[in-house]
Amino acid sequence: MKYVEAGGARMSAVGLGTWQFGSMEWGYGSTYAREEAAKIVHRALELGVTLIDTAELYGFGRSERIVGEAIRGQRDKVFLATKLFPVGLPMQVASKARASARRLGVDRIDLYQQHGPSPMFPAGATMPRMRKLVESGLVGHAGVSNFSLAQWQAAEKAFGGPVLSNQVRFSLLARGPERELVPWAQRNGRIIIAYSPLAQGLLSGRYQEAPPRNFRRFRSEFRASSRAKLEPLLAAMSEIASRHQATSAQVALSWLLRKPNVVVIPGASSVHQLEQNVAAADVELSDDEDARLGRLTLTA
Repeated sequence: MKYVEAGGARMSAVGLGTWQFGSMEWGYGSTYAREEAAKIVHRALELGVTLIDTAELYGFGRSERIVGEAIRGQRDKVFLATKLFPVGLPMQVASKARASARRLGVDRIDLYQQHGPSPMFPAGATMPRMRKLVESGLVGHAGVSNFSLAQWQAAEKAFGGPVLSNQVRFSLLARGPERELVPWAQRNGRIIIAYSPLAQGLLSGRYQEAPPRNFRRFRSEFRASSRAKLEPLLAAMSEIASRHQATSAQVALSWLLRKPNVVVIPGASSVHQLEQNVAAADVELSDDEDARLGRLTLTA
């Protein structure tokens, strides 16, 4: 496993996203939530994964409870991240953080992230309260999610110090963070946490013949016409994967992991998928392969 260090934090380059834990929209069922989810977390820790990311919004707190139960007795192995739902009054920040900590069964949240800019209040209303949580010891680091660079910088100004991370949609098919966020994070010792690094499965190649059965099938990128446009990219990924004795999904993750100060948090529907995601850290793409994928995604 590779690790990323910045701002006094150290976390695995491949983390575990847990939106699917306890969330009905993924359609994985109650057996997955009761049994498979915990197995995934346990195996992740065995493989050196330290970053586990959840949110109060995921399953309306159920994901946090599942994660908390799964890490019981192994808290020292985890860099634990959760997120504050940004709809609500600023005065609720502390109570929401305490509620997340209770569901997780911990006395400290390593990374507490604002889950998107508030539609009602500026950063100056919420970030000073995040600062107090850090000063109290309940939170180790403050972070944000889905913030533009200007919004991230405004959050830092209101916080009065470094806001460690920005969790954003980032993949071969969502390259927006490359323009400003990644360079700024690299220059200033911050971290980009890439969610949906496999474009919710599109980059695995599994859905070229038919879309998934859950909520993803309604998204425009999973329409037949959109999937057809991916054929050249997926063909190249398959060729590169064969060269490295890897999978297309591992190539997609490796492309992100080549970037300093970037970590990825793919989800996993099984222990096997988790193991494949983690193994992506050992795939070393060449500069030519990186460039080839970059050129193809501009037309995908």
